[in-house]
Amino acid sequence: MKIKKGQKTQKTYRFRLYPTAEQEQRLIWALDQCGFVYNTMLSWLQKQEKVDRYALQNKLPKLKEQYPKLKNVYSKVLQYEVHRLFSNLKILSQLKKKGRKVGKLRFKTKDSFKTIHYNQSGFKIISTNTRFRKLHLSKIGDIPVRIHRSINGKIKQIVIKKNPSRKWFACIVIEQACSTHKRQIRKVIGIDMGIKYFLSDSEGRQIENPHYLKVRLKRLRFQQKRLSRKLKNSNNWMKQKIKVARLHENIVNQRDDYLHKLSRYYIDNYDISCCGGFEYR
Repeated sequence: MKIKKGQKTQKTYRFRLYPTAEQEQRLIWALDQCGFVYNTMLSWLQKQEKVDRYALQNKLPKLKEQYPKLKNVYSKVLQYEVHRLFSNLKILSQLKKKGRKVGKLRFKTKDSFKTIHYNQSGFKIISTNTRFRKLHLSKIGDIPVRIHRSINGKIKQIVIKKNPSRKWFACIVIEQACSTHKRQIRKVIGIDMGIKYFLSDSEGRQIENPHYLKVRLKRLRFQQKRLSRKLKNSNNWMKQKIKVARLHENIVNQRDDYLHKLSRYYIDNYDISCCGGFEYR
């Protein structure tokens, strides 16, 4: 896809949040309310003879009157759940048109809800004299956030995400104008992904596969065995579950770091990279 000069594009920054125990409880509670609204709207949607988005959106104020606790969640956050519902419905419809076998939308379980969307308003980044800034979220409070690089562009929305490892992140979506420039092509390279080697290129390099999962598999089996021996939903089970999740997260981070560094090498040293019939400039 060619990007024209001045065209608006979106970019996402991810920063680590450090909420207090009280703020974390508010975030978890807000997640539960988002799941409740989503499931309630889905149950109403299934009762409609003809899908009417606006009629469903108009029921949200009545739902707040019926359940006053929902007023403690920022209004745009709950409105986004209606948008999420119809977005999922649209994706299923598109898959069905392509000939895929799809079922109905399912109700969300408690653990399946991991994100809170603050769309366009309800947030503010507060500068401080320390390495931590404050991210103000309406109905939640000021949460310390580690912004390790500058944000260039207009902030459109902030997505608060909870990882299985009990770490919280703020995904800041910004909109910015693209600037294009012509680049003279001097060096071209071909890349082929393999099985024995991670990749081989046209200059004779063969990059070994680091096998991060294989290296940590013994430790992972040990931790998962300890998890299976604990009483489900007990305090010790929850602690051990977090240990297993953090081990998986560490493996994912190692893979991502390896891929970013390897791809950055080819981007910095070559003007065009061809991989499996595709061309990257």
